[in-house]
Amino acid sequence: MRVGYRPPVGVKLRSVAKLPAARLFLGAMLLGLYCAVAMAEADGPDYWRVKGIASDDSLSIRAQPSPRSAKLGDIPHDGACIRNLGCRGGLTYQEFSTLSKVEQAKRLRQNPRWCQVEYHGTTGWVAGRYLTEGGCP
Repeated sequence: MRVGYRPPVGVKLRSVAKLPAARLFLGAMLLGLYCAVAMAEADGPDYWRVKGIASDDSLSIRAQPSPRSAKLGDIPHDGACIRNLGCRGGLTYQEFSTLSKVEQAKRLRQNPRWCQVEYHGTTGWVAGRYLTEGGCP
């Protein structure tokens, strides 16, 4: 708008000063919503690999997140390209950052981490303590 411009009688213009602030506020709200959704969906890496399993053993895939649940399959001790479908249990960030190692171990026994995975067409739950970040070619 030109300096000194006056609209014709009866025509109202939106406040130019308020429009950029409204756009900035709306943009910030949308960015915040996007970040919240992204954080809600982020639950570890896309793929895992097995760690801590003896070479003559395997990692059991279970129907439910419990060691007493039905066994659906096995992942070999050196298994990789294990698709992550989300985890539950384990330590919260607050527990991880405030509890001693002894208290953390006790809490993990009370609330073990289980991860839902897909491996070679089998979908089920595995004990999260035997997984570490991995890739898939």
